[in-house]
Amino acid sequence: MVSLTATVTGKRQTRRPAGRSIGRPGLAWALPATIFFALFAIVPLVLVAVLSFTNWSGLGSPEYAGFDNWVKVFQDPVMIKSLWLSVLLTVLGVVVQTPLSILLGVWAAGPERNRAVLSAIFFVPLLLSATAVSVLWRALLDPNFGVPSQARWLFGDGNLFGTQTAAIGVLVFVSTWQFTPFHALIYQGAARAVPQVLYQAAEIDGAGTVRQFFHVTLPQLRNSIITSMILMIVGGLTTFDTVLILTQGGPGTDTTISAYYMYDKAFKGFDFGAGAAVALMLVVVATVISLVVVRVSGYDKMTGTKEGL
Repeated sequence: MVSLTATVTGKRQTRRPAGRSIGRPGLAWALPATIFFALFAIVPLVLVAVLSFTNWSGLGSPEYAGFDNWVKVFQDPVMIKSLWLSVLLTVLGVVVQTPLSILLGVWAAGPERNRAVLSAIFFVPLLLSATAVSVLWRALLDPNFGVPSQARWLFGDGNLFGTQTAAIGVLVFVSTWQFTPFHALIYQGAARAVPQVLYQAAEIDGAGTVRQFFHVTLPQLRNSIITSMILMIVGGLTTFDTVLILTQGGPGTDTTISAYYMYDKAFKGFDFGAGAAVALMLVVVATVISLVVVRVSGYDKMTGTKEGL
């Protein structure tokens, strides 16, 4: 076997294997992903932006309308209300799902066999689509034939979709039930990557389980928490199918979030220009909020020990 080391001028030096260069990957590595992203993200986004400046009912050819769609959308009080509802549902989702996900993820990272079995059962909602989950809970919470009709002592008249507060509560609960396992999986992987030497040092210093969680585990999960929150924010602002199936924007317009408002304008009102304006606005808002979270949290300054291949 030929040694990769040689002694030159009394110093031990390492030779690189012939025919192999060490450094950042070339641009060719990123080409397939770039083409895919351009075809299925950039091009449709540009077409939506163009459509937002036209009048089109879905038939015939779009006609240029300037900023009429944007003015019409922002003068609609339902649109302004839908923005606040989108932000409200997103904030509630982050506040509820984040602590639950962290606790479940850290707990699932334990070595016991029972934890693995229970974790597998808990992650079942990840196998279901949002549509299937919404249909399931719509049937379970039906005011006439569902669980509320059999437990009126707890649910009152049983109509959880009859008031804004109850309807928003249902939306938050269903989203939490479905997506908490996904974020818990992120924290489970992050918790298992925490060096055991940190816990051993904390134990020597007399720190118990609770102090170890707050002073060792949580600081080590910082980047995972930021990543999870960004996913929650983008998902919360763009959610649609859950509202469509569970509440259809009701009662009235009390759960008409921006994504559902876009659907209502474009596919029910046949005003695709206004719908495109709302869609583009949602993309911009979600992107800006995500960038703000990344910048404020310092996530953009995170450094790693390896780069490239």
